[in-house]
Amino acid sequence: MGLRDSLANRAVDVQISKHPRSPAQVVGYARRLMAGTRSDFDEAWCVVDVDDFDIDAAARSAARSNIQLAVSNPCFEFWLLLHHEECRAALPDYRTVVARLRRYLPAYDKADLDFADYADTVTTAVERAKALGGDHLTNPSTSMWRLVEKIMG
Repeated sequence: MGLRDSLANRAVDVQISKHPRSPAQVVGYARRLMAGTRSDFDEAWCVVDVDDFDIDAAARSAARSNIQLAVSNPCFEFWLLLHHEECRAALPDYRTVVARLRRYLPAYDKADLDFADYADTVTTAVERAKALGGDHLTNPSTSMWRLVEKIMG
């Protein structure tokens, strides 16, 4: 929401599926939103983590419903970390990523993100994520850059 608000892009609507949700459940939530009274969407994106989930099932479901996925491996916090450092080494889990992120943001709290902590480095994070290449099977990786570029226009 912070990126959308900073760009004053009212064409973007953000809906949050409350945690905990598997990627398949997040895709189901998006599918229901698109099929329901909110069917005025041009496209839908789901932001999901690999963590210990079956991303392939979510990807198949998303493809059937014309929903895009922005997947981070091992977790969303890897995308946030790319705002602060380049990282190409595999990261075993969420805790490892958050420990590195806290070097830059000691008070990091996943429930209370402040876009100001990332605003000046969005372009850098996009470049770093693109340079990693790969897909959600590659650790580390993130396709958040695809969604961010859409929002930025």
